[in-house]
Amino acid sequence: MSELYTVKGNTARFTLHKGQAQTWRSTARFTFAIAGTQGGKTSFVPLWLDREIGACGPGDYLAVTSSYDLFKLKFLPEMRRYFISIKGWSEDKSDRVLWRKYGAQTTRIILRSAQSEGGLESSTVKAAVLDECGQSDFRVESWEAVLRRLSLSQGRVLGTTTPYNFGWLKTEIYDRWRAGDQDYAVVQFRSLDNPAFPREEYDRAKRTLPSWKFEMFYNGNFTRPAGMIYGDFSDDENLCKRFDIPSDWPRRVGVDFGGVHTATVWSAENPQTHIHYLYREILEGNKTTKEHAKEWLSFGEHVVNWSGGAPSEDQNRRDFSVEGVRINRPPISDVEPGIDRVIDLIKTRRFVVFDDLKGLRDEIGTYARVLDATGQPTDKIKDKETFHRLDALRYLASVITSSGVSIGGKAKVGNYIQ
Repeated sequence: MSELYTVKGNTARFTLHKGQAQTWRSTARFTFAIAGTQGGKTSFVPLWLDREIGACGPGDYLAVTSSYDLFKLKFLPEMRRYFISIKGWSEDKSDRVLWRKYGAQTTRIILRSAQSEGGLESSTVKAAVLDECGQSDFRVESWEAVLRRLSLSQGRVLGTTTPYNFGWLKTEIYDRWRAGDQDYAVVQFRSLDNPAFPREEYDRAKRTLPSWKFEMFYNGNFTRPAGMIYGDFSDDENLCKRFDIPSDWPRRVGVDFGGVHTATVWSAENPQTHIHYLYREILEGNKTTKEHAKEWLSFGEHVVNWSGGAPSEDQNRRDFSVEGVRINRPPISDVEPGIDRVIDLIKTRRFVVFDDLKGLRDEIGTYARVLDATGQPTDKIKDKETFHRLDALRYLASVITSSGVSIGGKAKVGNYIQ
């Protein structure tokens, strides 16, 4: 029996610590508990979901965790303990569903991991809970899939996690809450706010861990982590609101080929300042070369350079050329020199990203090197094969010379950088 709750008959009694209680009281549509490790996040999820089921009635609900391993080892046992052992629900193990009959109607909790995005598209749900949604396995595409499942009911979301990076959890949730968006609420609490967490362990972590890791993993605060490849990217310097781009600004496109994930990143250059505004991203799969080319050309823009693909992908370039899109072999094809070029353009403020490019911003915030046993970055890029937009960005950056016209300072015009 969990110490967080006791149940007698149909009555449940909760003993919530202050962070959990504040999360419980939130009336925002999207509530996120961002807290330290072992702060009592996952064990709280079934309680919140049970209350939401009681308020919304029979139907489907969604419960998602970041990875299949976490699903098996932590999330599923916690859901089973509360809903099956305590509340008397049943389980369909083949479909990963918990269910219960209410008269003639059935209520289901659909259990999924964010790594199986297709499973998030299969139902219309009344509410959703997301466990460890700040991990890099839980990408912005999964968050958007959850929102689509909730759109008809305008259902609520509870997200619980420790902060791990500067991806969509920060840009789409935390930053919106900080800006005053009433749809969002963020509750932050420390590991130590859980009465069961040992003070000695908290003090040991504070004494021995790098400050960034202690703040993120034990205090639940966003801090720039070690190994972040594009750590020089700044919201103040490299982000702007969308504006109408003059039609005579030259456009360039970086392309990363893939049968399942073909990515393009589009830029427009201010010919006076030589700032390159990243204004469009596309990540699509299961399309023919002809279909991709038709979509890209339908924008009717004058693209002065298409660049993409590894040196070995000449056939892809030839296929697109046949369809009217002449994609050049990038002048820089190796990963590390390409990363250096992107960093140079970020640091010299010649790359500015429209703030509604959610996928690109998520990838920039989660692109990191693997850390060694001492917490130092290695040469290896974590989950390198999943960053399709950033591969396209490297190809785009390779055709923008580092010795171009000096930008000098910047001036803010309206809500964007010019």
